[in-house]
Amino acid sequence: MSRFWSDVVSRLSPYVPGEQTDSKTVIKLNTNESPYGPSKKAIDAISRCVGDDLRLYPDPRCLDLRAAVASLEDLSVDNVFVGNGSDEVLAHVFRALFKSDQPVLFPDITYSFYPSYCRLFDLSYEEIPLNADFLIEIEDYSKGNGGVILPNPNAPTGIDLGLPSIRRLLESQSDSTVVIDEAYVDFGAESAVVLIQEFPNLLVTRSLSKSYGLAGLRVGYALGHADLIEALHRVKDSFNSYPVDRLASAGAIAAIEDRDYLNKVRLDIMRSREKLSSGLSALGFLVLPSATNFVFVRHERLSARSLHQELRQADILVRHFTRPTRVEEFLRITVGTEEIVGEMLKRLQLILAH
Repeated sequence: MSRFWSDVVSRLSPYVPGEQTDSKTVIKLNTNESPYGPSKKAIDAISRCVGDDLRLYPDPRCLDLRAAVASLEDLSVDNVFVGNGSDEVLAHVFRALFKSDQPVLFPDITYSFYPSYCRLFDLSYEEIPLNADFLIEIEDYSKGNGGVILPNPNAPTGIDLGLPSIRRLLESQSDSTVVIDEAYVDFGAESAVVLIQEFPNLLVTRSLSKSYGLAGLRVGYALGHADLIEALHRVKDSFNSYPVDRLASAGAIAAIEDRDYLNKVRLDIMRSREKLSSGLSALGFLVLPSATNFVFVRHERLSARSLHQELRQADILVRHFTRPTRVEEFLRITVGTEEIVGEMLKRLQLILAH
């Protein structure tokens, strides 16, 4: 700890991302990246954008990208906010829309950036326990709060919530901002976007990192009532007026417009997920039902810590969470291609045999 740090920095416990590696031999299944490259149309659009115009700032309003998102979601441009990855969008959400007089509510087992944002922005928070089956109980959120944020599907469990539950939450919390984080929604869950016109307190966030295969481009967006979007713009323009660069915007627009490629990739990943889930079940794993591009699993007799280490020695990276203790025996495994899934199951079978 440095004596030059502010009090806020001294109190922070930053989010720890999954391990990255440059190795070409490692099977990387720990950060939920797509096993497929992005749309060729996105790559071509980025290539065409490389030129003298890079000396110019991008459009601070990101109108072209917001228009592409609005067309995709059947909304107005005024209902769309874009940012440098959904993590940045979420940071603006915590700053712009959550209030400090009461705690922000979210699950105890969820995306670990949420408590980090609360600590960064000096917001109190309450972690609501999932039930014994790792499900979100909407009735547990019927209390005073400074805002509610729920991932749908949840991470790292992978379990989706369902629109009826989201509707009940919105009806019970009409005076609070309710954020539904849909980073993984393209892999089988129902989107809450259809409820935006009905509920002015609903904000939906999305990422192009997972289903679009653009984790390296860093583009995310939020959808909601124009009042909520305006609040996000006020925070953005007080922090960085140019968060989405020209290359990212061009690639994102092309990827969004290539619906055929997106649908093919998401269906391929969902088929691989079923193969992975059934293969792991046959090897003695409990596999939670997943609507994401990963599975959350626990072996019937071997510890997650030892399996994590054994897999690493076999050149396979998966994610092991040690906090909270309820999930310390679980591993999160990203869904790869069918070939990657087959190789992973083969190596895991050898580990278990020994």
